[in-house]
Amino acid sequence: MKIRNSKFIKVATPLMISSALLFACSDNSEEGASTSNAAVAEAESLSTIGNQEILSVINEKVSYSDEDFYTDWDNATSIKLEGDSASFDGNGGVVIDGSTITIRTSGIYEISGKLNDGQIIVNAEDEGTVRLILDGVEINSSTSAPIFVEKAEKTVVSLEEGTTNSLSDGENYVYENSEDDEPNAALFSKDDLTINGDGTLVVNGNYNNGIASKDELRITDGTIQIEAKDDGLMGRDLVAVKDGKITITAGGDGIKSTNDKDASKAIIAIEDGTFDIKSANDGIQAETSLLIADGEFKITSGGGSPETIETNENNMMPGMPGETNDTTAITSTSTENESTKGLKAAVEVAIGGGSFTIDSLDDAVHSNNSITITGGDLEVATGDDGIHADTSILAKGGNINVTKSYEGVESKSITIADGEIHVNATDDGINIGGGNDASGRDFAATENTEENVLSINGGYVYVNAMGDGLDSNGSIAMTDGTVIVSGPTNNNNASLDYDQSFEIDGGILIATGSAGMAMATSEDSAQSSIMMTFTETQVAGTALQLEDSNGSPILTFAPEKDYQSIVISSPELTKDGFYTLSSGGTATGTESDGLFTEANYEGGTNEVEFTISDTVTWLNESGITEAGSNGFGGMGGPGGTGGNPGGGRGDMFADLDDATREKVQSIMEQQRNGTITQEEAQAQLAELGVELPMGGQMKEPVQPE
Repeated sequence: MKIRNSKFIKVATPLMISSALLFACSDNSEEGASTSNAAVAEAESLSTIGNQEILSVINEKVSYSDEDFYTDWDNATSIKLEGDSASFDGNGGVVIDGSTITIRTSGIYEISGKLNDGQIIVNAEDEGTVRLILDGVEINSSTSAPIFVEKAEKTVVSLEEGTTNSLSDGENYVYENSEDDEPNAALFSKDDLTINGDGTLVVNGNYNNGIASKDELRITDGTIQIEAKDDGLMGRDLVAVKDGKITITAGGDGIKSTNDKDASKAIIAIEDGTFDIKSANDGIQAETSLLIADGEFKITSGGGSPETIETNENNMMPGMPGETNDTTAITSTSTENESTKGLKAAVEVAIGGGSFTIDSLDDAVHSNNSITITGGDLEVATGDDGIHADTSILAKGGNINVTKSYEGVESKSITIADGEIHVNATDDGINIGGGNDASGRDFAATENTEENVLSINGGYVYVNAMGDGLDSNGSIAMTDGTVIVSGPTNNNNASLDYDQSFEIDGGILIATGSAGMAMATSEDSAQSSIMMTFTETQVAGTALQLEDSNGSPILTFAPEKDYQSIVISSPELTKDGFYTLSSGGTATGTESDGLFTEANYEGGTNEVEFTISDTVTWLNESGITEAGSNGFGGMGGPGGTGGNPGGGRGDMFADLDDATREKVQSIMEQQRNGTITQEEAQAQLAELGVELPMGGQMKEPVQPE
């Protein structure tokens, strides 16, 4: 009940929350730990990485021989490039025809000088390794690849320390046969190719690609600068980088593997190095797996993220005023078939460390199957999803900062076990949707949602979303960690939105946002929650403080956006406990994402005192109330009060039977996803005796006869 409403100044003792409490305020029971471990194990089973370290996986899949690393050399055949001709000195194996130099046998070849318009061809008749020492060369070719490895067991290109070596081709190639399409890169090899050394290689691929191998490509060192009309760096069966400094400007993909016939090949494995990639299409694209252990990455794809991103503030349901199809759309010169992602793989993206700055038109990190992140620092801005996997995402460490996105993190299954995640999204922050860039649309109608869960078992998560904050077209389970949701200010979305249940058994949850579609956690949770709904919107920065029966602060929080509802769950909320929620005040002290670890709270204009008797305690400014009695509510979904469908919200469907409620939910979801029109949805709802009036709130539902 409301005890007093006239206390204008209140100074509380500083709130002391240790970092351990912030990041691991959890259910320490054996059951809670077992649930958490099971969720992580399930997530690991969906990836090819499992519980292995990324570097260990790379070492299993990629091998290097001694000749892949730079070594001192002697007894080399010396080839001097002399403008329109060349000469050599050594043991033979070289054929010179004008400005075309052909190497016929394995061995070491030291090359220097300039070719105005010519070519070096490697066509070795034996099975040894051909090593090309580039010792200050400039090779230009107007009609073909400056260096063309036509045949060799293996070719190693060594960049001599202190030298700059350049390769440049023309805009058109001349082939012997009209059906030929190789070579198609300034440095092209039909067989294994390795680049090493401390020198510099500058490649201008004016015809098509920069550097390409039709077999395996390894880079162990060197400074490589590529400008390519199409793709920058390509390996059909493998691209492996041990170290190096690589800069790429590409009209197609930056780095890519291409073998789509053998699932065991087409891996991109990066152990370290520095990468600066500007690509019209994907930054790094693996046909199977993209494995990154470490490195420094700066990637801009598709011209980068747009200044404005399509928003879903008008997530209107049938009959809501102001329903419109007008949005601020992404503007792009890309066609429908072009991909403009930052990191992309068909099977799996796995990141174990490194620093990433990604600015992409499409998804920043994308997999057609799964993504595993165990470490690293990622800062991404995107015109679509920050991190998207069609099947599963597992975050076990690292720092992820999505500064701009349509949806922040999206997959059919998402498990957060550790690490720190910040998300800014114009639609949903973290979404259990699914499929190829589906953004959750049509998911509920086409998938078995029972196995699709957002599992939060540790770490720190902050979501700032204009659409739903945490949105699951399945369920949500939380056993550990800290989650802060700065949800929507419009009444057509919610800070928490789930179809089945949100069971919380540990950790700290704070979710603020509008009240129209607001949901609390499920009644069958092991940890208690409160949901406070205000009669009027509270201004951003208006602080709240939750205290126990001794007047000791449990938490102090100042939402960063306007809000009308707040959900709080903490291990310190226990059944039969007595608490006070003060609102309308200000707080000072150490603050992060609105949550204070040390706070002085004052000026509270409203205090609500209450005793927890149920798993979810519903509050308004008069005290304890019932779910749905605040006059707000929304679409409804399974879970929540009494385990009845729709009870998770301040439920406007409370008087409908279960079967009718499910039909209503399906109709509204179809209209929301665009499967049916507004008029069709209204007609179907009318047949059920359900109508949405002005403001999106339901009239008294009429049970169908």
